Amino acid sequence: MTPSKPLTIWCNAKFTDRATQRLVAGLAAHQLVWAAHASPSVLDGGAPEPALAGADIVLGQPDPAACLASARLRWVEVTSAGYTRYDTPQFQEAFRARGAAFSCMSGVFADPCAQHVLALMLALGRQLYASHLDQLGAHGWAYGPRRAVSRLLTGQTVLLLGYGAIGRRLTELLTPFGMKIYALRRRARSESGVHIVAEEQLTAVLPLADHVVNILPDNASTQRFVNARRLACCKPGARFYNVGRGTTVDEPALIEALRSGRLDAAGLDVFETEPLPPDNPLWTTPNCFCTPHTAGGRHDQDEAIVAHFLANLTAFSTGGKMTDRVV
Repeated sequence: MTPSKPLTIWCNAKFTDRATQRLVAGLAAHQLVWAAHASPSVLDGGAPEPALAGADIVLGQPDPAACLASARLRWVEVTSAGYTRYDTPQFQEAFRARGAAFSCMSGVFADPCAQHVLALMLALGRQLYASHLDQLGAHGWAYGPRRAVSRLLTGQTVLLLGYGAIGRRLTELLTPFGMKIYALRRRARSESGVHIVAEEQLTAVLPLADHVVNILPDNASTQRFVNARRLACCKPGARFYNVGRGTTVDEPALIEALRSGRLDAAGLDVFETEPLPPDNPLWTTPNCFCTPHTAGGRHDQDEAIVAHFLANLTAFSTGGKMTDRVV
């Protein structure tokens, strides 16, 4: 579809000067409307603004109700990989019914999230955390004990809870290690190099996994998905990682699994409450390593978001295939 007139594009994202210049230049043939209240965080939800009603396209984190109320709106692209606020039957069915498009930024954040998980796996396997604590503390030289518990990723088994853009990229990064990879996914179509499993098979696969990687989004079907029952099925000494959403994990059950030794370690980047409160027991749980929701971080984030949007705008305008289209 080729537009007969310039499009009005409303944006409530706050970008770096360089990314802003690129966006403005890329939209020279269109009308760019900046929201009155913009946020530099790709996770913050936007407040309703009257100007959105006059937009053909929205970029950022718009109010879902305002999007549904706008009959003119033809496409929304959110600046995050996750889209919890928009992951409802009401929102997606309404967009499908009117022929509108909805897309996210999975492709922008897949590589950093996958590399973050790989970094955690390697740091734990090579005992980097323990050695760093020695360096900060008594400067002990734990030559024998440290070597004795160091592990290789080679030949180990990984279970991915969720298999979207992050899971596919992580699979590519893990392939050289010769690991066996299982992935839980609602759609059971086959994937090269990955054993896709349905939810009813999960309890049989959990005891096989040396590493369980949670990449699940937050929706009604995933809340507390990683619970005490499923953690009890894990192989003793398994390691758990979460770069999905904090609400998908029963945090007290995870703490108990770490304290009891059922899990050897956990690398957590997302939490039910963020920022993670200073008195939250996850900070001091043995072998629990926390990062402040930075798995998706990359120094060129804003430039990558703008490039993703401009490429999708070309596809939208010409009837081509859009990247990371959800609806």
